[in-house]
Amino acid sequence: MFIDQLTLSLIAGSGGDGAVSWRREKYIPKGGPAGGDGGDGGTIILRAISDIFSLEHLRNKKIIKAKNGLPGGSGQKQGKKGEKLLINLPLGTLVKDRATGEVLYDLTEIGQEIVICQGGIGGKGNMNFATPTNRAPTHFTKGTSGQTAEIELELKLIADVGLVGMPNAGKSTLISSLARIPVKIAPYPFTTLRPNLGVVQFEDYSRVMIADIPGIIKDAHLDKGLGLYFLKHIERCSVLVYVIDISSQDQRDPIEDFLLLEKELLAHNPELTKKPFLVALNQIDRLDDPSVIEEFTKNYPHDPNTLFPISALEKEGFGPFIQKVHSLIPREILFSKR
Repeated sequence: MFIDQLTLSLIAGSGGDGAVSWRREKYIPKGGPAGGDGGDGGTIILRAISDIFSLEHLRNKKIIKAKNGLPGGSGQKQGKKGEKLLINLPLGTLVKDRATGEVLYDLTEIGQEIVICQGGIGGKGNMNFATPTNRAPTHFTKGTSGQTAEIELELKLIADVGLVGMPNAGKSTLISSLARIPVKIAPYPFTTLRPNLGVVQFEDYSRVMIADIPGIIKDAHLDKGLGLYFLKHIERCSVLVYVIDISSQDQRDPIEDFLLLEKELLAHNPELTKKPFLVALNQIDRLDDPSVIEEFTKNYPHDPNTLFPISALEKEGFGPFIQKVHSLIPREILFSKR
């Protein structure tokens, strides 16, 4: 199950109370106070890691609480500290204030850690309050409560390449062929209801992560269908690939599909149309009239060198297409250790 949004109540551990105790050893008269300090409560830390791609592991956790510190003991013994609680999150997770919607943190780097709730401080035992005029203090302090937070987690995938297209354009087949991962493929719209992720490795051992974004439809930017749910996952992609069904098997006009997709991305976020992009004219294996490609090219409003006729099913045209994708990805991303 792919989950990209949920809410959590976080409670850090409380500090343990200080102790009141006395030294009572046979040969040490008037041993004095010996009550130890309480242990600090456990702190809650959010950490970004690279090997999870969903919030699924948290879907049944509404409240997460760190352990409390233990009270101090006799003989000046300090109470055990509550263990730090690490919550692992996928790269691209936004941490928001649940009440206001304000973005508190954006986890975009591997290993990035955020202390979201600080554990309470342990109380002081009576050994801390002895003075020359008060050698037998009975005073101690209680541990403080841990911090709490009501947060919303929202995942925006960090992929190098985002596949964008109308429903049934062949995006799932394309990512399955490129990355060799099993995905659901069927000849009806909205087969894909969640993003699929795959990694393509090249001969030089560089890698790119590809995201198959579920089908975009007209007025997706107005949240028609699952528009906003899908569109937000495109925002962090370095390169976009528009996947167009050039065969027109469902009686759609390929150039109108492309213009519609571009319009929806522009309406959602104008920055999306400034990203490097290619257009994969898919399903050429089902093309009855090759002149359709020429007609598309004639009406295409951008550089025709960004057009690549391919067959995702037959892997036809893959060589030039994937090499062009490779050339558009910054080197530091290609050789990153994700």
